Amino acid sequence: MRSVRARAAIGATLVVAVALVAAGLAVLSVLRTNLIDQADLQAEVAAREVAGQLALDTAYADLDLDDEEDHPVQVTDEEGRVVFVSKGLRAISGTASTGVSPVPSASAGATPSPGDDDDDGDDDDGGDNARPARGEVSSDDPDFSDGTATVDGKQADYRFAAVEATTPAGLTLTVHAGAPLAAEQEAVNTVRGAMLTGLPLLLAVVAGVTWLVTRRALRPVEGIRREMAAITASEDLARRVPEPGSRDEIAALARTTNETLTALEASVERQRRFVADASHELRSPIASLRTQLEVAEAHPELLDLPGAVADTVRLQVLAADLLLLARLDAGEKPGAARLEVGALVREEVSQRTGDRIPVTVEVAEDAAYEVNGSRGQLVRVIGNLLDNAQRHAAHRITVQVAADGSGVRVEVRDDGEGVPEDERERIFERFVRLDDARSRDDGGAGLGLAIARDVATRHGGTLTVHRVAEGGAAFRLWLPRAE
Repeated sequence: MRSVRARAAIGATLVVAVALVAAGLAVLSVLRTNLIDQADLQAEVAAREVAGQLALDTAYADLDLDDEEDHPVQVTDEEGRVVFVSKGLRAISGTASTGVSPVPSASAGATPSPGDDDDDGDDDDGGDNARPARGEVSSDDPDFSDGTATVDGKQADYRFAAVEATTPAGLTLTVHAGAPLAAEQEAVNTVRGAMLTGLPLLLAVVAGVTWLVTRRALRPVEGIRREMAAITASEDLARRVPEPGSRDEIAALARTTNETLTALEASVERQRRFVADASHELRSPIASLRTQLEVAEAHPELLDLPGAVADTVRLQVLAADLLLLARLDAGEKPGAARLEVGALVREEVSQRTGDRIPVTVEVAEDAAYEVNGSRGQLVRVIGNLLDNAQRHAAHRITVQVAADGSGVRVEVRDDGEGVPEDERERIFERFVRLDDARSRDDGGAGLGLAIARDVATRHGGTLTVHRVAEGGAAFRLWLPRAE
């Protein structure tokens, strides 16, 4: 039961079994009903033929009975006494009277005519159950019943129909005529036997076919499983699972698995590169700081205290950047605080008193540009963009805040050399420096723009770079407006 094939085969077999049993019972019920209806019709026809002869005042001895063995007949009077039975009838059950011996007045050798039994001459012609008029057969539907009869020493099941008839003398008689149920029973038994014989075979076929089809359908899944196990064992994320040529769900699973492996490989490779680059970046300031401290230990008068402080600050900034990137890679969600972007920009610019070039802020005084997010992270984005502009601007830096569709646009422009078009995406990668002029001392570790884009993305926004008409670069931050 741990196998999908086994569960599918058992489930399909059970469903088909229930359906076949229900269908078989319905077929047997319909077949039995139809055969009983046919027996009712035969019994009714036989009963009405005899009742018609009695209504014509035919003597019992002169009754014309067709096929007495298949259609036994019993006639009773108004008091339920047997007045006539067909030849060979020895026992009967299921009729109003179970006797088969006629009353003495109708015994063998002295069988009277129905007209010899007189009554008071009054006919009951009223009411819902009115008797038929003299010399007529009841037109009401006959009463049907199940019973048995012994004819010529053979007992069998019969379906009996009871029809009333009134003789010209006014005597009301009830004719019970039977139709054999042997054919119905044989047909039902034959169909039931065929179903009981064929059902196990059919269920075996269903189980076998389901097993084979499921096995064939799941064969690609086993291939995917084996390859994933091999990838896990070898830790080689460059491998891919086989994709079947079909266009079904398993092929979609294989494609999705390969896409996941591709994303995982890129993530692991990015993580490895990140660790390597971080180690490389940390090694330089740590080595410089250690050298200065060792020199100061041996020659205190040669201590470069400003340089040591600068290296320490650089280490502190780099550690903060790496910690923020780690939190972003771990899926840290931004806060849901409601922030006014214009106020954030003014506050950040006002605190940058030591910048090389003064920053011009262009924000409409009467406009409110509100977004939802983390105050610390968005301030970090604005600060990183301003730091980048300070490193590359010649004489002018401008920050503009304005509405842009359903969001807010923050654009930081400088009049520097700009960013080549083919490098406009690469500069947002981690630890990327475009040229030697951007040294480690002046250009940082190459994490500022990568952090800014990651933060913008996690806030549902974008960060892109363009070239302004007068030259220089324009970094455009777009954030969705708060509802």
